[in-house]
Amino acid sequence: MKLAIASLLFGSATAFAPAALSNNQAISSTQLYGRKPFISGNWKLNPQSKDEALALAKDIADSITDDSPDSDVALFVPYVFIESAMGAVEGKLNVGAEGVCPQINGAYTGAISTPMLKSIGVQWALAGHSERREIFKETDDYINAQCLKIIDEGMSVMLCVGESLSEFEQDLAGSVCAVQLKKGLKGINKEDLDKVAIAYEPVWAIGTGKVATPEIAQSVHATCRSILADMYDQEAADGVRILYGGSVTPESVDDLMSQPDIDGALVGGASLDSEKFSRIINFKTA
Repeated sequence: MKLAIASLLFGSATAFAPAALSNNQAISSTQLYGRKPFISGNWKLNPQSKDEALALAKDIADSITDDSPDSDVALFVPYVFIESAMGAVEGKLNVGAEGVCPQINGAYTGAISTPMLKSIGVQWALAGHSERREIFKETDDYINAQCLKIIDEGMSVMLCVGESLSEFEQDLAGSVCAVQLKKGLKGINKEDLDKVAIAYEPVWAIGTGKVATPEIAQSVHATCRSILADMYDQEAADGVRILYGGSVTPESVDDLMSQPDIDGALVGGASLDSEKFSRIINFKTA
């Protein structure tokens, strides 16, 4: 089994496209349960100037047309560019924050609070991104505090979960995601899950150019949905959007988005290229 997975792991995503399905089978669970696809970009520590940010945001917004899929689109951008990017996109997509401080005020130099973000119109924020976990040593408890504060403020959170390569090779992806989901969503009621999206981001695929095959990604997404069903119930789990975030490209997005439990994408490097991100926004499914 491990050898079979390994053979899938480093192949191209398009090489493992799902087999053709009958008309009835072709209805994905995203459609069946009314989960609106969600395509999002995470700019991280990019770009390096306001002018670049404005041009990129405008080009991305211009790529959303009447012919685009009926999806939610968001950009998570550095704090200093949020308001400028909002103006540039003219309401065609959401502009969110890459993170928040769970404290409201006080002696927290460099921190940004949820009331500050909400006051300028931010509705979405990331929590738990692997780079925040690893580089900035944000713990599960800290990430949970972020999630709770974002929801308390009436905003929505995209909680990121995912395993390292060594954990994946040891078949621990499900266990890692279970811990991160249960700790990250602790104290969040079923009624508030409409303010939550999950981004599965295998750490070994972030910024490496490696992409989990559609089958691998689908398997972990289905596991995450099963974990949510155990935490809440099946109805709640079926309503939560689970995005894939691991070096998504124009070449891989169609096959990924054709999977029944993949409801969108959290895109890193390709979201800094308006042509590439436009193709991802305008994904095509079988």
